Order: sequence, then structure tokens, then C-alpha cells
Amino acid sequence: MGKYRFVIVGTGWRAMYYVRIAKALPDVFELCTMLSRSEEKAKRIRDEYGISCTTSEEECLSHKPDFVVVSVAKTAGAETAMHWLDKGCTVLLETPAGIDKETLLELSKRDEQGQKLVVAEQYIRYPQYSALLKLVKKGIIGEVNYLNISLAHEYHGASIMRALLGINADTGFSVYSRTYTFPTTETLTRYEEIVDGRVSGKNRTVALFEFENGKTAVYEFDSEQYRSPIRKKTYKLQGVRGEIIDNHVCYLDADNRAAEAELEIESRVIETNDSNPNLRYIKEISRISFRGEVLYEPPFGLCGLSDDETAIAMLMKETAEYSKGSCNSPYPLREALLDSYMAIMMRESQEQGRIIFNK
Repeated sequence: MGKYRFVIVGTGWRAMYYVRIAKALPDVFELCTMLSRSEEKAKRIRDEYGISCTTSEEECLSHKPDFVVVSVAKTAGAETAMHWLDKGCTVLLETPAGIDKETLLELSKRDEQGQKLVVAEQYIRYPQYSALLKLVKKGIIGEVNYLNISLAHEYHGASIMRALLGINADTGFSVYSRTYTFPTTETLTRYEEIVDGRVSGKNRTVALFEFENGKTAVYEFDSEQYRSPIRKKTYKLQGVRGEIIDNHVCYLDADNRAAEAELEIESRVIETNDSNPNLRYIKEISRISFRGEVLYEPPFGLCGLSDDETAIAMLMKETAEYSKGSCNSPYPLREALLDSYMAIMMRESQEQGRIIFNK
């Protein structure tokens, strides 16, 4: 099989993830070109990264890509995706699917019409979360009924939450959510390290989700958690026969006797010499196992990609195959729309100070 060919619409910080993936996996992906709104930015991209960048939609279409990545501002993402869908392209849209209910309904109609839109919800494909999901599905802690999750924000958090609890798109829920502001020492932004000890107010959202099938999730996330070394990502998952807390598993064995074990994670650290402190070092996971059973190994081998990039690369590959008709959507649009809808409901609950029920 030949390379998977794609075009990127957008030239921002997030779009460059797809560039790095193409460079790391040249035998798998071919980046045909990027689309920029200005010739000035296109020239800078060409000069700095040595890749094709154009301002012409016609040039993008002339490459006949397997799929088009839409990586633009959240407020313009869905509209831009529909523009390329209408040109007959399969689209991989950076999250979220939409920021309001009307947009979600419009995207749902496009799905019903047979247009191929995949939302790049990558978190359940992270090595650690992929391994955790496999372990849960094996029934090590029995039927899961409660989750306390502080791993990712809004729609990403909703996706992981639903996957771990086994919540499908037909399950109704109620939510009560509040956001608090706490003083926090700043450490990292997307582009720079902060070491002057400055303190500013940072938001932490706490939400209670109660699902119709009796399962419950407590969601919380701090705006600093993705990068800050003083804000850890954490989770607690409880089932009928045990619980898992931050990769530590307490469970009952076949004789109903208590046992404990760790998810064992093997990794290597790569120094990239990138000027961005967030990209200077990459931790690449080589294997995750539990009691000697391997739950995860890198699908493309060790190639210098971060967890996020590895997960996105899997979505890219599966989106290309979906475009060719060789498999189903790697993330059904109905699921992605629900992720965004749950995030919208959290925000509405904060604004209105009440529980909102969805059926």
C-alpha cells in the first residue's frame, strides 16, 4: 500500500503536530501541502520547515488527498470542515466538533448525508489510556460504575470518561458544574517557560455527571494541568471487584482474594533541541504491561513521537483508510458530537446554576 496523502488547512501551533508526524513517518504519510490565508505566512512556512505551503484551494484539491486536516480556530473549525466536505473531501477536524448546539445539529445532518467527517478526538488512543481501556475491558475490576477524572478538559475529558465507564451515545445524563478561580504560580505557556514566580488566577472546573444507567463521574480540570509540573493529571476508577488509581490496581483474584499490581510503563526520553520548552524533551512509551501481559506497544515502532502525536497518527491512518472505504470511521461522528454536547452542557450548568438533563 502506498503512502497516505493529506493536506493541512491551517498553519498554527496545532497544525504543526501533523507536520511533525509526517516528517517522523515519511514511509506512512505524505504531506502534499498546507493552506495558509496569506502568502507571507506561506513563505515563512516554506522557508522554515522546507514543506509546501500555498494560498490556493485549487492547488490543495489538485493533489487529490486521501483526507484534509482542518486545524483552524475553534470558532471556525466546523464551518471550514463543511466547506471541504462540500468539495467531496474526507475531513479530519481538530477538536471540538462544534461550540454550540446548532453547529452540532448541522454536522449531524452532514453525517446522515454520507459525508465523511472524523473529529480528531485522540485521547482514548494515548498509550496510557489505550492500555487502561484494554485492562478495564478484560474485567480486572469488574463492572465499572464510578470515575473521578482529572486528565483532560471538556470534550476530551468527556471522551475518556465515557470510554472508561462504557457510556454510549444513547445514555441520558444530568450534570451539575461549577468553575472556581484559584491563585496559581505560572510555569509554562505553549511557547515559553516562566520562572519569575508570578501568580495569577487559574480556573478549575468541577462537574458531577450522573448517567441513566446508574454510573457516575466526577470531572475536574485545571487550566494549567496540560503543561504545569505542579498540577498532576490523575484518576480513580472503581468497579465491582476493585479499583484503579493512577495506574495502581487493587482487585480480587479468581479465588476472591485481594491482590495489587501496577501498570508497568517502559519509556525513553528523547532530547530534540527544540526551542519550545514543551517540545525540548519527548517521552516515548515503548511498552505498557500488566502482570506480564503486554497491553500497548507503539503501532509505528519507536519513531520519536509524543503520546499526543502517536494518537493523532493512528487517527490519520484510520481516517485515510475510512476515506478509501476499507474500514468504518475511526471515531463515529455521533460520539464526537456527544463529547462536544457534554462540554456545552457543562458550561450551561455553570451559567444557569442548575442540573441539566439530556435524553
